Amino acid sequence: MSNKVTIIGAGSVGSTIAYTMAVQGLVSEIVMIDVNTKKALGEAMDIRQGTPFMQPCKIYAGSYEDAAGSDIVIVTSGIARKPGQTRLELCQINVNILKSITPQIVKYAPDALYVFVSNPVDVLTYAFNRISGIPESRIIGSGTLLDSARLRTRIAECLSISHKDVHAFVLGEHGDSSFVPWNSVRISSVSLADYRKHLNYREDFAAELNLDEIENYIRTSGGKIIQRKGATFYAIAVSVCDIVKTLLNGSDSVLCVSSMMHGEFGIEDVCLSIPTIVNGQGIKGTLLPDLTPDEVAQLQHSAEVLKGVISQIDYSQN
Repeated sequence: MSNKVTIIGAGSVGSTIAYTMAVQGLVSEIVMIDVNTKKALGEAMDIRQGTPFMQPCKIYAGSYEDAAGSDIVIVTSGIARKPGQTRLELCQINVNILKSITPQIVKYAPDALYVFVSNPVDVLTYAFNRISGIPESRIIGSGTLLDSARLRTRIAECLSISHKDVHAFVLGEHGDSSFVPWNSVRISSVSLADYRKHLNYREDFAAELNLDEIENYIRTSGGKIIQRKGATFYAIAVSVCDIVKTLLNGSDSVLCVSSMMHGEFGIEDVCLSIPTIVNGQGIKGTLLPDLTPDEVAQLQHSAEVLKGVISQIDYSQN
């Protein structure tokens, strides 16, 4: 079966997504588009020369015309976040870039599923909903999927258990107003609050978790990585490939991704992350967790933070 994916943006994130898709054998054709054509050509060539050791995959740099027939379009283009800069400070600059891209990509890939990775991802996902004409069920932001992976990783490290046994989500904005609904966290089938009392170790060495420290770890991880190595791209690439895998497999899966809200928890007209049912057609629906009143208030606060930014953005097409 042939599957074609177009990646807009051949920077560290876009090229690592292309490389990871090729290594995992997810698709048969990858088109890389970037305003810096030379960079796109180099990245595609470098990945392509490794394909004899992978599943067959056609990888090349192209133009928007080459996106025709794409099953999925992944948008990673934009100005990268600089050390000390918040995701929301990037907003108008990257919205302007999106406004220049949208008419070109929609013209050639009107039937594709769109996955947004560029930051601020919730704002850009919302902007594309506003300006593209693509049905919102086919527009997905990577949202807090990576934040949720960071949460699972940290809990697993603290409890010395496999991350596969940790079931947890980060909700809200992919940014400072996100939060963890701790009552929903499960270790296998056991709530986090009850985990220690259900242990049957010969020696009791399960750690007590510092929940504030874990939430701080999630919120600051991206900034720390950027400070230390200049950019984040490995983990986000793997998480985006998980979205791609879900879209291509076709069966329903629950991912914590960003999409347009329609009254869930009293929230309207904003894109943020809650557990979302995704399949081969895109977004099928949402799976509403049982939140406490305080957690509902935190989610609504996150929505208001994003709406405050959205209200200041110029979406007009010049």
